[in-house]
Amino acid sequence: MTRFLVTGGAGFIGSHYVRRLLTDPAPAAADRTVTVLDRLTYAGNEANLAPVADDGRLRLVVGDVCDTALLSRLLADTDVVVHFAAESHVDRSISGAAEFIRTNVQGTQSLLMGCLEHRVRKVVLVSTDEVYGSVPAGSSTEDDPLDPSSPYSASKAGADLLGMAFHRTHGLPVCVTRGSNTYGPYQFPEKIIPLFVTNLLDGLPVPLYGDGLHVRDWLHVDDHCAGIQLVVAGGRPGEVYNIGGGNELTNRALTDKILRQAGAGPSAVRRVPDRAGHDLRYSLDCSKIREELGYRARVDFDRGLAETVRWYAANRAWWEPMKQRSEPLVSVR
Repeated sequence: MTRFLVTGGAGFIGSHYVRRLLTDPAPAAADRTVTVLDRLTYAGNEANLAPVADDGRLRLVVGDVCDTALLSRLLADTDVVVHFAAESHVDRSISGAAEFIRTNVQGTQSLLMGCLEHRVRKVVLVSTDEVYGSVPAGSSTEDDPLDPSSPYSASKAGADLLGMAFHRTHGLPVCVTRGSNTYGPYQFPEKIIPLFVTNLLDGLPVPLYGDGLHVRDWLHVDDHCAGIQLVVAGGRPGEVYNIGGGNELTNRALTDKILRQAGAGPSAVRRVPDRAGHDLRYSLDCSKIREELGYRARVDFDRGLAETVRWYAANRAWWEPMKQRSEPLVSVR
């Protein structure tokens, strides 16, 4: 039996990973148990686990990754930790960084200490391409220096470095994954794709930062979670693995695609002032995970985007309450 602890497992990527673990048809999957630790803050939603809620192998624990006593109890019965729990919204980090430092840095430190105490046999910290900072040309490799621009990406870089330090100092079997911009169903509607799609479904304009020429690489959540699972299964402790989608687009080009999918025209776009410290381009070199672990992105972007738009159109009951209780959101990462 393999006992998983998935922190932030009721969030967007974390819940997809949990659903994937529990619906995996491989015979070995029958012997998995999954404990989800999540605070169920604004971006964590128990409804994200509804498709597997009746699976007896799943347990949801509502709690804080900074709660060391709770972590100790959970980690005493854990073989593998996959750490998604994080504050992840760049704009929120600019207006208030304290919670990002608390959750992303202090929470990761508390988790690592608990994993060390209970001799967890594999720890995977899920990070972001943003830690490399803006990349004018070429693509970031895992050996490139970190150059974060926002409090969010700085807090994630700090968590990555803590993980590597725990490996080098204590021998804790830690891997770090750094994924590119991820999209798909169940994403909280503050990120560009669900924000724009749900605005258009409501007949509202979409806010595009600056000139719209910022470039991002787009990765479907299923491909992202497949890459994470490859690292869980075969990643070398002490190593970092980039996970990308191979779909670099300017935000303007992405917006045009979303408009077409939603049947809207360019008049729906509202230009807003650019974000402070906005990185121009992210790009990941994924040759390491491809060559070592056999990873490749499988979801065609246009197909994945069309399926995502259809999912939001069919699931108003999931996203409407979130938008109604949230302040106005603007985000293009």
